Amino acid sequence: MSPVNVKEGDGPVILGLPHAGTFVPPEVAQALNERGQALADTDWHVDQLYDGLLPGATYVRANFHRYVIDANRDPAGVSLYPGQNTTTLVPLTDFDGAPIWNQPPSTQDIAAQKAAFHSPYHAALAEQIARVKARHGVAILFDCHSIRSRIPFLFDGVLPDLNVGTNGGLTCAALVQDAVWQACEGSEFSAVLNGRFKGGWTTRHYGQPEAHVHAIQLELAQSTYLTAEEPPWSYDSDKALKLRGLLRDILTSLADLAPSLTANPTSATPKGTS
Repeated sequence: MSPVNVKEGDGPVILGLPHAGTFVPPEVAQALNERGQALADTDWHVDQLYDGLLPGATYVRANFHRYVIDANRDPAGVSLYPGQNTTTLVPLTDFDGAPIWNQPPSTQDIAAQKAAFHSPYHAALAEQIARVKARHGVAILFDCHSIRSRIPFLFDGVLPDLNVGTNGGLTCAALVQDAVWQACEGSEFSAVLNGRFKGGWTTRHYGQPEAHVHAIQLELAQSTYLTAEEPPWSYDSDKALKLRGLLRDILTSLADLAPSLTANPTSATPKGTS
């Protein structure tokens, strides 16, 4: 099993899919408890949701589950959200704060899983960013995520439908943030900019607008496209149809504005930031 699948496109937009995979090596599966083996914290069907939305887009998809190792966490183990509940490079709990291991991974286990899965995913992603930038003079990384809309361990109340993250406007040019945010804000879905989810390690690590690499994360509430936020985590085609229309518009707008980013990679302060 390859740790990552890549579909190369000829456009300036790259879709990152770090949490859609469900592969767990047998030795890891045996160490998980029953709750862990349920793999509840998957970004269910996100790859299906984004499939075919933007001709020319490049797709980089991690095939392994985040319980093996989280491709959207700092490989050094540094927390993305100091002082807040979150999960680690190799999670010890699920999103509800419940233990997921019968036998937690050792330091050696984590190092091995980092080498076998985390590193190949990011090597592939970095390679595609370099390839796209060489072709277009700019690369736009759109990191695709989803999560249950109610998780008291991680956040209060109900999560907005669309959660746009740019680490406070640092990971992309104003034009990029504004294009995504204005589309979300003007849609029928509830939305927030740099709220609970400000962008994970992928967005923060690769987003270097001064170097013509722009990164933005969209965390979707799974209520927007699943029949229910519980097993069997079924994809709802009718719900997804409306959401796919919005996502297609967002991705198309990013591809269209890419040429303008080569002349002025950062531009002014994005709207919605201070």
